[in-house]
Amino acid sequence: MSYIKHRADESVEDYLETILMLQKTKGHVRSIDIANKMNFSKPSVSVAMKNLREKEYITMADDGYITLTEIGKKRAESVLERHNILAELLIHIGVSKETAMADACKIEHDISEETFEAIKNTLHSITSNKK
Repeated sequence: MSYIKHRADESVEDYLETILMLQKTKGHVRSIDIANKMNFSKPSVSVAMKNLREKEYITMADDGYITLTEIGKKRAESVLERHNILAELLIHIGVSKETAMADACKIEHDISEETFEAIKNTLHSITSNKK
């Protein structure tokens, strides 16, 4: 995969993850919410939302509210799960929460499914043995 394509996929995943998190906390999402959360300009977010609509990851109502489609929600949930599991593992091995969250965001885009599943299973084993 080329670097440019990889960066585009990473950007899509970051937007989808942000939309999902905002939906969970606010119940509704508009472009301005995404811009504020990601610290991006409104025009940049507008371009990204157009791209996500074209890929059928989101729908946008006439009043500006953004909703994940089924495929968009599935991809967002996958990214969020990777992020949460990776952050949890990093915290478990002694990384500060702030660093773990930042590093998990970087790793979540590059990790293979095989490696992620192994990490997830290992973390589950470690945490269930502690109980």
